[in-house]
Amino acid sequence: MIQLHNLHHRYPDGTYALRGIDLTISKGEFLLICGANGSGKTTLLRIMSGLLKPTEGSISINGLNPVKEPWKVRQIVGMIFQDPDSQIVGETVREDIAFGPENLGLSLKEIKERVDWALEKMGLQSLSEKSCYLLSGGEKRRLAIAGVMAMKPEVILFDEPFTHLDYPGIQEVLKYMTRLHQEGHTLIVTTHDVEKVIAHIDRIAIIHKGEIKASGLPDHLVKELPQFGVRPPCYVILGGEKISWLE
Repeated sequence: MIQLHNLHHRYPDGTYALRGIDLTISKGEFLLICGANGSGKTTLLRIMSGLLKPTEGSISINGLNPVKEPWKVRQIVGMIFQDPDSQIVGETVREDIAFGPENLGLSLKEIKERVDWALEKMGLQSLSEKSCYLLSGGEKRRLAIAGVMAMKPEVILFDEPFTHLDYPGIQEVLKYMTRLHQEGHTLIVTTHDVEKVIAHIDRIAIIHKGEIKASGLPDHLVKELPQFGVRPPCYVILGGEKISWLE
């Protein structure tokens, strides 16, 4: 689904964010990209979404090049930003979800159908006319996901999706993430807080100082996390069994 080869990214001030990234992501996979703050996680997601251009290397998403065909890629890939307020643009929940489909040039009928579908998908029907600024943190995160879902993407990127959420909010967002995965979407989530998603992911990729240091099954890599500045899940530290935050 996604292929990254020898990917580099350097910011205008000369700072290297990514160095020689090689990564293949399969269709329908739930991948966790973890690393300490400043390791390059967000930059990598922004390149996958077509928001940034790599300095060197190649990227292919379902056979498309995000650099040459960004508009087509953005119809396949949706990104949920770390701060949901940064991508909420509508006055009400319904208006915000409609923003993406409207920019696709769809008919009013198709826009309404997509908005109604996304509202139901994310359990927001009762909030459809509520002002966005009155939503809770968890509700804003669900709204951000609904706005992306209305674009009907195959791949959904989550950048630190649990930031500033309380326990019920984390459970709320995680429930919908796992449901999207079960329905066949390819999910890529970045976080330094591995514990919240470890029970649900298919694979971990560890990024450190802009380089992929390891990639593999979660159970094989969790004990290596501390050497890259990432706290392992509590069950590893305490010698217990892996459990889901949904339980």
